[in-house]
Amino acid sequence: MLRIGIVTGEPSGDMLGAGLVQELSKKVKNLSIEGIGGEKLAKKDMSILFPMEKLSVMGFTEVVGRYFELKRIQGELIKHFIKNPPDIFIGIDAPDFNLFLEKQLRKAGIKTVHYVSPSVWAWRAGRIKRIKESADLILNLFPFETDIYNKFSIPNEYVGHPLADKLPTEPNTQLAREKLSIPLNKKVIALLPGSRLTEIKRIGVPLLKAALIAQNKHNDLFFVSSLADKKASKIFKELKMKVTPKLNISIYSEKTHRVIESANIILLASGTVSLEAMLLKKPMIVAYKLSWPTYFIVKLLSKIQYASLPNILAGENIVPECLQFNCRAKVLASELDKLLNSDKYIKKVTNHFTKLSIGLRKKADYKAANAILKLVESNNANR
Repeated sequence: MLRIGIVTGEPSGDMLGAGLVQELSKKVKNLSIEGIGGEKLAKKDMSILFPMEKLSVMGFTEVVGRYFELKRIQGELIKHFIKNPPDIFIGIDAPDFNLFLEKQLRKAGIKTVHYVSPSVWAWRAGRIKRIKESADLILNLFPFETDIYNKFSIPNEYVGHPLADKLPTEPNTQLAREKLSIPLNKKVIALLPGSRLTEIKRIGVPLLKAALIAQNKHNDLFFVSSLADKKASKIFKELKMKVTPKLNISIYSEKTHRVIESANIILLASGTVSLEAMLLKKPMIVAYKLSWPTYFIVKLLSKIQYASLPNILAGENIVPECLQFNCRAKVLASELDKLLNSDKYIKKVTNHFTKLSIGLRKKADYKAANAILKLVESNNANR
């Protein structure tokens, strides 16, 4: 039996973990998995020790508010895994939570992997030392991350991004609209306010208000949205009724892929969903807003020019970013207006997306599973 500990804190990590476990199960007959995950990992027979939502916080000030609860969970996980040591522990993203956990488990002789490189290329470069102490192996999603870890002699492997492997190279917009009962003759605008509840409340309001401005100006638009789960959908629907009751919008649960495929343009919260939109070659406007104390800390520590993954990967501003003070309805509506009236830009940006997508398709689940099993075998051989 291969015993694996996994901890992830949000839906994107839950998806990565489920894909990894599925690939591991093809190679290992008897798997035992426990830790923190969401619905997708639970469906892979993972034993859930704490609800994933407990880790879904954004920004410094939000973490401070939940500090003691998070430290309690960390402490209980450390005790549990040291008492019941897995053959390998995999921390998926959530670096502020997982790196400390990995460090303590590694000290206890448990092999550790960190899946999804912490953004050392973006900010908090001092984290490199902490990573070196915490993880036996880093699994990178993006090609430029490898050079950084090689420079500091940290074992790492570029596996590509699982989303790039799973998504079609060309979106089937017509089929997506038929599945969602969306008119084929309308310009579809998707609103994707994020997966965390704090994101939905903070970013959802300006997205909804921007959509209402656009609805009042254009009569050929159809608005659609999808949230990570039913709870998030309920919150967004309540927010819509409170903030923009006159906005005509179809809100779905767990249909993000279909919604993205159906869209002409997407207004979205910065995060993994921007990568999914890029892979499906959809023009987008990226929005993000943190609490002001968190924002100023990020500004102080950040060393990159862009916030969204498409712009970071391209190394230039190919999609509009409406951040913090500019994450307002009027600004978002103005950017949407520009895209609705610029076929030339849309053609240019989709060509960009095609080139960027090719480099990310590397059979990530397969490569990640092989790298993990190689580490387990090496550890067993050295015992």
